[in-house]
Amino acid sequence: MNKDTFELIAPCHFGLEAVLKKEIEKLGYEIVLVEDGRITYKGDASAIPRSNIFLRTAERVLLKVGSFKADDFDMLFEGTKALPWERYLPRSAKFWVTKATTNKSALYSGSAIQSIVKKAMVERMKMTYHVANFAEDGEEYPVRVFIFKDKVTIGIDTSGVSLHKRGYRKLVGKAPISETLAAALLMLTPWNDSRILVDPFCGSGTFPIEAALIGANIAPGMNREFVADKWDKLLNKKLWYEAVDEANSLIKKDVSMNIQGYDLNPDIIKCAIQNARSAGVDKYIHFQARDVKDLHNPKPYGFIITNPPYGERLEEKSALPALYNQIGKSYMGLKDWSMYIITSYEDCEKYVGKKADKNRKIYNGMIKSYFYQFMGPRPPKPNKNVVEKKNDKD
Repeated sequence: MNKDTFELIAPCHFGLEAVLKKEIEKLGYEIVLVEDGRITYKGDASAIPRSNIFLRTAERVLLKVGSFKADDFDMLFEGTKALPWERYLPRSAKFWVTKATTNKSALYSGSAIQSIVKKAMVERMKMTYHVANFAEDGEEYPVRVFIFKDKVTIGIDTSGVSLHKRGYRKLVGKAPISETLAAALLMLTPWNDSRILVDPFCGSGTFPIEAALIGANIAPGMNREFVADKWDKLLNKKLWYEAVDEANSLIKKDVSMNIQGYDLNPDIIKCAIQNARSAGVDKYIHFQARDVKDLHNPKPYGFIITNPPYGERLEEKSALPALYNQIGKSYMGLKDWSMYIITSYEDCEKYVGKKADKNRKIYNGMIKSYFYQFMGPRPPKPNKNVVEKKNDKD
């Protein structure tokens, strides 16, 4: 089964497809299709455990069963029934349609789509296994359906719990950024483990923790379970052990990093410390209860990467001009630093007092946000007496 080729689908945050594409290619897999919010690629059976364990920016990994056109429920039923479900699902499988999304299509009722697809799967399984009923008392096979412009794509979710739930974030602060989004934004910057990184609004510590995981090359899915790790029909358990062994062998044991996380709330800082400890990266991060106005550092070429407050509640909006003005003042006082801010506050640049070199539209959940990129110069290359300053954007 390991030599068989599968198509896998990895959903991600809208606007961050390029980051996930690079990750998939780095794992050695062939890209089939890049669409808004998801990427389809090819791999053998080992791609399922490796993708779940290594990918930092995917929301989950789906095993694609097939796709077809359908603009009415009869076509949906027949198209689903024609798919080779027996290749993936054993007779004892517990299967259901956990989610159906539709866009610009004749079929628009999610609940009706779920019901029709389930019925069609049952009919196909009856034909294959020659039984009238299924006990569904075996391992779980959650199914997801996407319909776009009447093209139906159906996949089996191999992850189960979303990949953004690494397992380390037991405690969260107000309006936390997801782990997958934090990792993707970090990977959009030129930050690496040799550069200082400060998050002055760290909350429960997601940016610093994800940076430490990246810097130490710790695979994000090493210490959690996945729904597919119990699929004996499809995947040899050995493949999961091999993927974890590979991840362990790639960890940088001797890396040294300067990562700092600040927040005004001492209780939130305690949460961040505990989360970093759960992730196994607490030794790389210094957390402290500290105001952004007290952000000083004598070393050049550092990074601010942060998700500051953006006034979700009306009563908070009046405080934003002063807050973003202070962010700008603190940043201007740091020699040759870069700053990256994700926020939905549209007057960010106005009150920071500087126009971003780039900004990128990002959806943080359902909230339209922008990733403002203020790029400082690169540090000089070692062993050269005269080095012309170049911007990180070059």
